[in-house]
Amino acid sequence: GDWVGIQSRAGDTVLRATVTGRVQPGVAYTTFHFPESGANVITTDNSDWATNCPEYKVTAVQLVRVDEPSAWQMRNAREDKLQQRLLAEAAAR
Repeated sequence: GDWVGIQSRAGDTVLRATVTGRVQPGVAYTTFHFPESGANVITTDNSDWATNCPEYKVTAVQLVRVDEPSAWQMRNAREDKLQQRLLAEAAAR
């Protein structure tokens, strides 16, 4: 899918978009299980009063087509590659 910038009042991230009939028009869905996605960056600090679970499912967002991941995602990917290289070098000693 295309790269899509996702912006909320709390932050922004970039993910790959897949348009499907399983999601209603006007609704965006993503998983928040993978830190590199940055999905939690767009959620607010609001939480359920009884369980204190974050309001993952009610965050208003705006979508815009973009050409590449966000700057922080690219920086995170570079740092991850560096850490992997350093670990491999340390393991080879």
